[in-house]
Amino acid sequence: MDLQSAWAVAAKDFKIYRRKSTIIYMSVVYPLAVGIALPLVLEFAMHRHGVTVSTIPRFMDAFSTWFLIGAAVFPAAIASYSLVGEKIQKSLEPLLATPMTDGEILLGKTISGLAVPLAAIYAGSVIFMSLMDLVTQSILGYLYYPNWHIGVILLVTPLLCLLSVELNIIISSRLSDVRTAQQAGMTLAFPFFGLYIASEIGLFSFTDTNLLILAGVILVIDIVVFFVSRATFQREEILTKWK
Repeated sequence: MDLQSAWAVAAKDFKIYRRKSTIIYMSVVYPLAVGIALPLVLEFAMHRHGVTVSTIPRFMDAFSTWFLIGAAVFPAAIASYSLVGEKIQKSLEPLLATPMTDGEILLGKTISGLAVPLAAIYAGSVIFMSLMDLVTQSILGYLYYPNWHIGVILLVTPLLCLLSVELNIIISSRLSDVRTAQQAGMTLAFPFFGLYIASEIGLFSFTDTNLLILAGVILVIDIVVFFVSRATFQREEILTKWK
């Protein structure tokens, strides 16, 4: 596999993303929304609803799981466009007609689908941790972040981003409408919304052990989905049937 060819595919996608206002908007809004809004929500709860000192860390840990939800949702808007969008823009056929292998094309699409969401999520995590410490330090008496828990969250995040990208590449290779592909890809977030709600009502706990188990499960699924994507990516079918 030629990594230079894969990077050429990714670089081409980056140029397309710069012209897509939706992707630029999400890249800016997501880290600001998660990084600023959630600390403000906690501050409001502490001052208006009497959240006790003992429950503050639980709220902070629960809020940090929004990075996992973002890792499932954010790549859908980008990776689903990677094939369907190029088909609409009439730029997919020349790419598939090149001597690049399927693996090189898929790797390039994966790199471009991962880079923007991960950069936004990690930027949001820095804002989130900084403001959470600013809001809670006077009450807790110490800086809660960075800690092992958020470290595990940020370890799971790229694995989940990768899974979202791989699934959305598979979905977008079978569909011919960007919006339909995005809606189908975002269904990956539903289980994590469910886990978040379960954690809030005490049915599930995002402990470090549970997060490490989740990371292991997602890693196995990533590997399986990678081979499925290689097997289902049929460039001849895409070239001849997508009219």
